[in-house]
Amino acid sequence: MFGYINVNSQELSEENRRIYESCYCGLCRSLRQFCGKKGQALLNYDMTFLVVLLTGLYEPKTVQAEFTCAVHPMKKRSYRANAVQGYAAQMNVLLAYYNLVDDWKDKKSYTKRAFASMLKKDYERIEEAWPRQTEAVESYIAKLAEYEENREENIDLVAGITGEMLGEIFAWKEDEWYDELKTLGFYMGKFIYLMDAYEDLEEDVKRDAYNPLRFLKTEDRQEFETLCRLMMTSMMSECAKSFERLPILLYADILRNILYSGVWSRYEYLQLKNKKKNRKKSENANAGGHNDQ
Repeated sequence: MFGYINVNSQELSEENRRIYESCYCGLCRSLRQFCGKKGQALLNYDMTFLVVLLTGLYEPKTVQAEFTCAVHPMKKRSYRANAVQGYAAQMNVLLAYYNLVDDWKDKKSYTKRAFASMLKKDYERIEEAWPRQTEAVESYIAKLAEYEENREENIDLVAGITGEMLGEIFAWKEDEWYDELKTLGFYMGKFIYLMDAYEDLEEDVKRDAYNPLRFLKTEDRQEFETLCRLMMTSMMSECAKSFERLPILLYADILRNILYSGVWSRYEYLQLKNKKKNRKKSENANAGGHNDQ
């Protein structure tokens, strides 16, 4: 479901790149502190965005230090640690746990079921510490299962439940920024769902699996592509508007890099991949035509 909220590294300054990497390393260390090495296996850039966002907004006391990483032992790396890191690490585990459970139910992956079992006690700690966020994820899973079973065709409705869930996770505290963070997360969540459905469409069609994009009424492939792009652009536009309403100065350039450019990295990769595939098909068809002659 996730893996789309990343930076555009080519457009990031060297200083901001170091800051972003130190936030990523800080999240990795927080995951290990919370649930050991298995937690580090769950590390992703989506929650790194949440770390940068909430740190930029709340500006909590942050410790910066160097350490030797077992994965990159040749050079010391920098990390940043604060209260946001601990929260993001637990949300990372919460989402990963349900993603593993969902994979087990959907694809009967015994590996995923075993990993989910390893996280069960950690999930119970999160449930006790963050009941609102846990309830939001549980509600999301239940509604998604219902929509999939009923083959719901309204993609805005289906994408909206991902938005509702991520909105509650982005809203760290029930304070003056709760509503705006929830709004930002809502549109980010809808964007993620649309992007995920777009990427999985071809495979879902082959497996006859549920994907609401299959129900879009379009005349041809080009119209379909245009409509998908417009829907995703609309979601990110609303997400960016919400971000700009927040009084964030710290790390603002990194956040804008992600919101205005980085989130499109996967989409652009998929476009290039499809162009290469279509070009290869065309070349093979032309070669076959010449052979017939």
